[in-house]
Amino acid sequence: MASTETVKVKVEFGGGTELLLAPPQDKRHSLTLPRKDAAGTETNVTFLIEYIRKNLITEREELFVDGDSVRPGILVLINNSDWELEGEGDYVLQDGDEVVFISTLHGG
Repeated sequence: MASTETVKVKVEFGGGTELLLAPPQDKRHSLTLPRKDAAGTETNVTFLIEYIRKNLITEREELFVDGDSVRPGILVLINNSDWELEGEGDYVLQDGDEVVFISTLHGG
């Protein structure tokens, strides 16, 4: 039985975003996050992005985050749906959600 004080989500990185993570640069992560932040707000994708910035990215965070969101050129999918259809950073995370970050920017 899941705790009501935490939310468990799966996060996946692709298109080069995994290269920003700490070794071994796993593409898939299972995260257990608090159900609410310090202010009592339910944990949303904006919270998740900040968590990733602080806990998973080791260098060049500016290639992933822009303010409190992802930088342009990173596609975010929530349960296989574009996050723009789900409310973007305001989407409240639920147990079992899958969030995927894919860079659409490529060098040449």
